[in-house]
Amino acid sequence: MTAQSPVSVLGEDECWQLLSGVTLGRLVTTIGTRLEIFPVNFVVQHRTVLFRTAEGTKLISTLLNDRVLFEADDHNLVGGWSVIVRGEPQLLESPDEIAEAERGQLLSWIGTTKRRFVRIRPKEISGRRFVFGSEPEDM
Repeated sequence: MTAQSPVSVLGEDECWQLLSGVTLGRLVTTIGTRLEIFPVNFVVQHRTVLFRTAEGTKLISTLLNDRVLFEADDHNLVGGWSVIVRGEPQLLESPDEIAEAERGQLLSWIGTTKRRFVRIRPKEISGRRFVFGSEPEDM
């Protein structure tokens, strides 16, 4: 009998399923050579990540880049997981795009106006599941 590995690689379908079950993630962008990270509430829609934002640094830094990272995770007492999406951000501008985004039921967590929808179209998605436990003893 072998011990279960404390880290396992997730398949693409499982990554999307896990992302669909949480609503808070982190967007990573760059401004010049400076990395920026922003917490965002989001939804998964048609295997893309959709979030809303107001005018400002988050929107500008996202749109100045043709590539961004998005990460979300969750955990409980026995384990956790993390999923990373590498993709291209797209500001939704057409009435059809905005109507589709609004069907995602993405609501702001705080009382601010967030009129801009951004969709991250994935180029790559990867994830890991973790089983918590004690450090193995040296033999």
